[in-house]
Amino acid sequence: MALLSGAIVGSAFAQSQQPAKPTMVPAPPPDPNEPPPPPRVKRPSIDANGKAVRYSTGDNPAAKPVPRTDKGWVERNDAFNKRVKQAAEKGDAGVLFIGDSITQGWEGEGKEVWEKYYAKRNAVNLGIGGDRTQHVIYRLQNGNLDGLAKPASGSAPKLAVVMIGTNNANDNTAFNIADGVITVLETIHEKLPQTKILVLGIFPRERRPGPLRQKNEAVNELITHRLDSSGAVYMDISNEFIGNSKDGEISSEIMPDALHLSAKGYEIWAKAIEPMVKELLGEK
Repeated sequence: MALLSGAIVGSAFAQSQQPAKPTMVPAPPPDPNEPPPPPRVKRPSIDANGKAVRYSTGDNPAAKPVPRTDKGWVERNDAFNKRVKQAAEKGDAGVLFIGDSITQGWEGEGKEVWEKYYAKRNAVNLGIGGDRTQHVIYRLQNGNLDGLAKPASGSAPKLAVVMIGTNNANDNTAFNIADGVITVLETIHEKLPQTKILVLGIFPRERRPGPLRQKNEAVNELITHRLDSSGAVYMDISNEFIGNSKDGEISSEIMPDALHLSAKGYEIWAKAIEPMVKELLGEK
């Protein structure tokens, strides 16, 4: 009991030694003669050189041009450059699709859909399986767009459709990947200033929401704040692939391996962007 009483007394003593709470004095009313506080300055999205302000600091492997050396890549890239050289002479490239294996897949599972929507528009597929942002940057800076801005005859491409970045998800941060995508867009704009750009949010992946899909979503959000330097139009058609799934599951009928599209998936892609494609091409 003595110990218990001592604890009580000790507590009362400690309370008696606490400083009195300060009296709160209300703030005076604002002086009508004082100027209002300056507005909060929003960080600009473009720097003094007209480039997008980058999210990453220091070295960013996702935003530097890097070629691949595997035979398949070299041969396909060489074929692109030959096709582009023809377009630079004839002006017969109306729409460019730029990306990785999902874009290359227009030649496989998406072939019939491509013929339906894009063959008549003289579309050119510049997708290579396995490419990351840095590989696309290299291709665009080293041949894939050369001479297209001012072809000898015909006209420059009217539209470039870009979807790239998912292959970076395992090794790069969202900030790094976003900067890589931004560099892709700026490169297109610099090479083809009259060509409109439609950049698509990186498509969802994984059967159900997981870390890679979440990283892609983070990249997509970052991209939307850095479009001014390229004038690109952004679309996110992710929900078209997910549909009405309450848990975010992607059907195997649309993405058999939870990454690449089936023929049905390519039809979904084409239908989702068609109104915007028509608008950007000036079609009625």
